[in-house]
Amino acid sequence: MIVIPMAGASRRFAEAGYLEPKYKLPLRGRPLFDWAVGSFAADFAARPFLFVVRDEPGVADFVRARGEALGIADLRIVTLDQPTAGQAETVERGLAGCAVAAETPLTIFNIDTIRPGAQSIALPGFDGWLETFSAPGENWSFIEPKPDEPALVARCTEKHRISDHCCTGLYGFASAALFAEALAVERRAPSSHELFVAPLYNHLIARGCRIGWREVAAEQVILSGVPAEYEALLADFPPALEELETALA
Repeated sequence: MIVIPMAGASRRFAEAGYLEPKYKLPLRGRPLFDWAVGSFAADFAARPFLFVVRDEPGVADFVRARGEALGIADLRIVTLDQPTAGQAETVERGLAGCAVAAETPLTIFNIDTIRPGAQSIALPGFDGWLETFSAPGENWSFIEPKPDEPALVARCTEKHRISDHCCTGLYGFASAALFAEALAVERRAPSSHELFVAPLYNHLIARGCRIGWREVAAEQVILSGVPAEYEALLADFPPALEELETALA
């Protein structure tokens, strides 16, 4: 199952004067929603998609209409009437609201990132996996590979740079049960004021789970999470999106 948590308030866009949430903003005749979800166009017919949204007028209808227009065969929506403590809790509430089976593999992805040709398929032999790219700054989740086994993640951090491996926002768990178990431990011993997804892997690593990672080129990660990033896309359409634009046509 591909889970798209989108219960954030788009606060920075509202403060910049935008009247619509960021996922509704247009780019080349399509809302940003289409571009982000279109990252998984190869999965539209084969995997269920779960969207976790705010219980606000028109939001669920918008998601359903756009998902159907894109061709998602199994589209599920859970609405939340209360704020959550972070992305991980948003996912948790969505899974509960949709009665997702414990053994279901999960791919979690941000609604404000576009990843043309994203691979949602699990990495064989791993209990969880993350996708990374190289970027400057601290405002990311980070992974540190194991020195003696670099295909494995040694630890993850949030907003604390421990390597050049920044997370793209694509997270995989071999099962919903593993996600839930890691979140339960994080709640008992929180690593941050907010329930982020990346730190959950630390609890799985501590119990001996194998967490893998894969690196993608920075130009394959297109960000639209803040007004400046969105406005940059309007001014200069990235070449990496041209193939995705054709696939969505």
